Amino acid sequence: MKLNLLSCDAQRPDKRAIAKCITEISSNGNESLSNELTAILLEGDAVDIEVDDKNSGSALRALRKLSIDYEILE
Repeated sequence: MKLNLLSCDAQRPDKRAIAKCITEISSNGNESLSNELTAILLEGDAVDIEVDDKNSGSALRALRKLSIDYEILE
């Protein structure tokens, strides 16, 4: 499943928690790429990630817990 991470509405977003979440849910879980994607997301730009279908439910819950708005592309 492909997700488009739109924005983070948290008052004080936790960069490390967001990067760790992206690393864990992304099908190509690369820590340095996740840190870069987190920085892009927090600057206000949308980010696309690929999530394994078997992890999709927990991935969506984790994103909601971090106040990240997303849309499902596929």
